[in-house]
Amino acid sequence: MTPVGTSLDPISRGFYCRVMGQLDEHGIPFLVGGAYAFERYTGIARHTKDFDLFIHPRDVERGLAVLAADGCTTDVPFPHWLAKAHCGEDVVDLIYSSGNGVALVDDDWFRYSVAETVLDVPIRLIPAEEMIWSKAFIMERERYDGGDVAHILRACADTLDWPRLLQHLVMFGFIYPCERARVPAAVMRELMGRLDRELTRPAADRVCRGTLISRAQYLVDVEHWGYTDPRLAPDGNLTSEERARWTAGIADDGPSGVPVPTVEGRQAA
Repeated sequence: MTPVGTSLDPISRGFYCRVMGQLDEHGIPFLVGGAYAFERYTGIARHTKDFDLFIHPRDVERGLAVLAADGCTTDVPFPHWLAKAHCGEDVVDLIYSSGNGVALVDDDWFRYSVAETVLDVPIRLIPAEEMIWSKAFIMERERYDGGDVAHILRACADTLDWPRLLQHLVMFGFIYPCERARVPAAVMRELMGRLDRELTRPAADRVCRGTLISRAQYLVDVEHWGYTDPRLAPDGNLTSEERARWTAGIADDGPSGVPVPTVEGRQAA
């Protein structure tokens, strides 16, 4: 399996290294994620056309200013989580949250990051725990990252900080029944205890948490069936304007976009 970055053309490689160098020179902390972190944790190489850097929200404006001064074209397609730096056809994504606003990059991402070398540059990778957490919410029709989550769990189970990962573990036991024991029993008992407590609690507000895992497939619930959207304040981190912009971006994903659900026929409210 060819390591990620091996087949990069010199121009792309130079641009990625230049961006990392500029951020480092100006004291803007960053973490490498995406295909490079995924390969480090799982051994699975995946060749992509972009380069993912994670930065703290407080550093976004300064980072964009530094890169713009260095000759990059910058834009912020989704202000609640994603900015970009362009040089010709090459793109660096500056990620500081997630599309649903849940996986906000904070100091813990840097505190638990992992030292590594990428493109011959000493850097730090996003922690495996945060990679699992952010990927666990990606369940769109055109992209589902559950396989990535399972592969990271399989590769890193012996070294993960399990108290930070008390979520998204049931599917791992289904996918790898022979590896189920690698998830500490105490962790699974805690999850089952939480589920048991939920069964005895009074029903929560009329909320649809489906919007946390798919921005397209549960629009009908919050737009037509009266469910509240947990992405919005005070429960979530998105404003109404940010949600509208993120929803409008659905049409730009994939070669033909993702169909937005509509209300057809008789539906139960």
